Order: sequence, then C-alpha cells, then structure tokens
Amino acid sequence: MTEETTASGAGQGGFPRPGLRMRARDPAEPHRASTPLELFFDLCFVVAVSQAGGRLVHALTEGEPAHGITGYLVVFFAIWWAWVNFSWFASAYDTDDVIYRIATLVQIAGVLVLAAGVPRAFDHADYTVAIVGYLIMRVVLTLQWLRAARSETGAARTTARRYAAGLVLVQIGWVVLLLLPGAAWKWGFVPMAAADMAVPAYAEHRHRTPWHPHHIAERYGLFTIIMLGETVAAATVAVQSAVDESAALGELLPIAAGGLVIVFGAYWIYFAVPIHEHLVSNRQAFLWGYGHYLVFGSAAAIGSGIEVTVEEVTGHTDIPAVAAAATVTVPTALFLLTVWLLHSRHFKRGPAQRAVLPVSVPLVLAATFAGHRAVPLAGLVVAVTVAVGVGLAHRAAAASPGHEQ
Repeated sequence: MTEETTASGAGQGGFPRPGLRMRARDPAEPHRASTPLELFFDLCFVVAVSQAGGRLVHALTEGEPAHGITGYLVVFFAIWWAWVNFSWFASAYDTDDVIYRIATLVQIAGVLVLAAGVPRAFDHADYTVAIVGYLIMRVVLTLQWLRAARSETGAARTTARRYAAGLVLVQIGWVVLLLLPGAAWKWGFVPMAAADMAVPAYAEHRHRTPWHPHHIAERYGLFTIIMLGETVAAATVAVQSAVDESAALGELLPIAAGGLVIVFGAYWIYFAVPIHEHLVSNRQAFLWGYGHYLVFGSAAAIGSGIEVTVEEVTGHTDIPAVAAAATVTVPTALFLLTVWLLHSRHFKRGPAQRAVLPVSVPLVLAATFAGHRAVPLAGLVVAVTVAVGVGLAHRAAAASPGHEQ
C-alpha cells in the first residue's frame, strides 16, 4: 500500500486505501456528485432538525414565542454550522479512504449527541450535552484539517493549518463560555458565533481551498430538500389530525393542501436557477453559503408552523388564529426573500422577472390576517408566483436570439 491516496481513495477491488495523506480534489472535476457517505451524514442531521422543530412547536403553542424563536435560532446555528464545516471540507478533501470514513462516522456520532442535547438546551438553557456533541464533530474536523496540512505544501498547507488553529481556539471559547455562569451565555453567544464563522475567511484570505462549485451547490440543494421534508411531514400530521378529528375536517384539509403547495413551490423556486455558475469566488460563495442559515432555518420552520396551525384549529392551544398563521407565513416569506437575495436575482432578466419574488413576499405576509385560511392563501400566492415566474422565463427564452420555434 502507498502512503498517499488517490483522489477517490479507492484501492484495488474497490476498497478504500489506508494512509495518512490525502490529496485535494480537483475543483474542476467533471460529474462531481454527493457521495453515499455525505447523504448518510445529511440524513443523521434530520434527527437534530426534528428535535429543534419539535421544541419550537411546543414553545409557540405554549404562548412563549420569544423563548421558542430564540432557542430555535441558537440550536439551529449549531446544527447548520456543523453541517457547513463538514460539507466544505468534504468538497475539497473527500478522499473516501478508511481514515476519512471513520472520521465522518465519528462526526455523525457527534451529530446524534448534539441532537440528544437539543431538548435540554431549548427548555432549560443547558447546553452541556449539545456542546459535547459539537466538540466531538469539531475535534474530528480539526484532525482532518491537520491531515490535509500534512499532505499539502506552501500556501495550501498554511490554509489547512489556519483552519485547524481557528477551530481549536473557537472550540476552547465555546467550552469556556459553557463553564461560565448562565448569564454569560446570553451575552457571549453572538460574539462566539461570529468568531466561529470568521474562521473560513481568516483561513482562506490568501489561498482558496479547492472546493467544487457544482458539488457545493448540490450539497446545499440536497440539504434544502431535507429541510422542506420537515414541512411535508407536518402536512401529513395535519391530514392525520383531520381524519382523527372529523369535526375540524373542513379546516384541516385546506391547511394540509396549502402546506404541500408551499413546499412544492419552495422546491420549484429554489432549483429554478443553476447557482453553481454564480459561485466563482470565495466572496460570492461564502455570502451565499452563510445566507443559507436563513434558507435552511426558514424551510424547516414552515413545517413547525403548520403543526402550530393544526394545534390551534383543533383547540389544543389558546394562541390567536392570526398568531398561529404567522408561524407559517413569516418563515415562508423569509424563505422566498432569502432565496431571491442569494441566487434567484442573479439569473433574472428584466424588471418583471426580478420583481416576481419580492412582490410575493408582502402578499404571503398579508395572508396572515386571514386566520384559518392563511395557509391555503399563502399556498395560492406561492403557486401563482411559480406560474408567473415560469411564464416570464418562457417568454424571455422565446424572445432571445437564436430561439427555435
């Protein structure tokens, strides 16, 4: 066996080669796609996302929106940022050898520990278990960066070492924050989160890691689908509740249908443009990648909102109908606006195309005041948005030079 691996890491007979070195992937590699291991990694994050969404529903139905939203944003940051760090490293250095696979599986174990700590973090502001899970993932990722540094030379080695050093320093900061009195967490979370997100910019300010634009776009797209899957599950809960409580059948079925239309439209809108063509530099890619905190968070929150709406219709919570409706319309509007800001607007031509999503946002928010009819109305707005967008795109294509009738 050689000490180095190939780009794919596969040895004779299809088995991954062992070895301490790892070669960087080619950022122009054709047909680069997500691996089964990456998909497995994403699937395990569903547990943590489901835990966060469930606690959000509980807080909102108990009439504690400030506590619920704050807790959701904090917990979702840990989930999102752990996924982001793994995904960008994998895009640059996924050798799929024995060491890499074991390291990824250990990180998955860290994800599950983080998920187990979500209820305590949400309900009692006890972040001990969640931080332990986070620590497991970050220590393994640090070792991966050190392994990459051992295999690289020059500026690439410096970048890998900077990543490792940054991860160690920030993780020490999280542990210290955990050990301080409870009030310190309230004031220290935002600065520590900012420091954590600053590590990639610090590490790559002179040399870019060889992440693959098409691969990164696919990874983010797949995780968006997972987040939207939470809404599909919530719509299923609504249908089940409609069957179990036939007295509210006429109100629950439109909520289920509206929720499905929202998630179908969100999928259509997100994947309407080839975003990998826009990711040509670290500056563009980092802004796009960081902005997905809102995309992922809002997509998952739509499902939580549908559950809250169902709880309100069936009389299991005392919150007003308008407040329940807002738990769906606000994250839906945020999703549409963020997707437009991050990539849709870069591919739109003419004022009409550029205005479709921005105009739909206030219309979705206005649906909030329809109470029990808010979800189907918001679904109608999203459906019309998709139809208008498709119509304008076809008209622009037909008017372009060289178009064949």
